[in-house]
Amino acid sequence: MSTDTKKSTVVGIAGGAATVASAATTASSVVGASAATIMSATAGTAGATLAAGAGATGTAGGAAIASGMASIGSVVGGGMAAGAIITAAAPIAAVAAIGYGLFKWFED
Repeated sequence: MSTDTKKSTVVGIAGGAATVASAATTASSVVGASAATIMSATAGTAGATLAAGAGATGTAGGAAIASGMASIGSVVGGGMAAGAIITAAAPIAAVAAIGYGLFKWFED
């Protein structure tokens, strides 16, 4: 690492790369797949928990996760598969943003 390269830049690049990698691996599993395959690929992940929170009121379990992924995906003009990709990448992006912010804050 060059002495001119700030640590916050390295953290930001690493976090961005991790986010893209997560989105890409999830996309390879869910794009063009059935709802059952999408649910199977995302079961037990932080993204599924995030999607369940965005699910339709009065639903529970798989129905909450499926409706949440569909709702989140509709924000970008997609469906359940787009929501699965977004919810898989969101926790990693959040951690990366927090790490970058902390490094920037404490950097001289």
